[in-house]
Amino acid sequence: MSNHPEKKFVAGGIAVTIWKNTGKDESKSYHSIVLEKRYKDKEGNWKSTNSLNSNDLPKARLVLAKAYEYLMLKDNTE
Repeated sequence: MSNHPEKKFVAGGIAVTIWKNTGKDESKSYHSIVLEKRYKDKEGNWKSTNSLNSNDLPKARLVLAKAYEYLMLKDNTE
């Protein structure tokens, strides 16, 4: 199993990452989704949070829609 994400969508500082996971019996797989906001702190270090403000919502909506579209179209081709 790879330790790399299957796909990532980014809009500004908002990102959604799609991970492919394998079940216990390894014959079934499923996807998990991580939504995060990346920003620099006062010292200039990159940080990440799952706390969004209202200005982040349009970007979050966009990357989540792209993730959903990717997964739905992918499932129809497998």
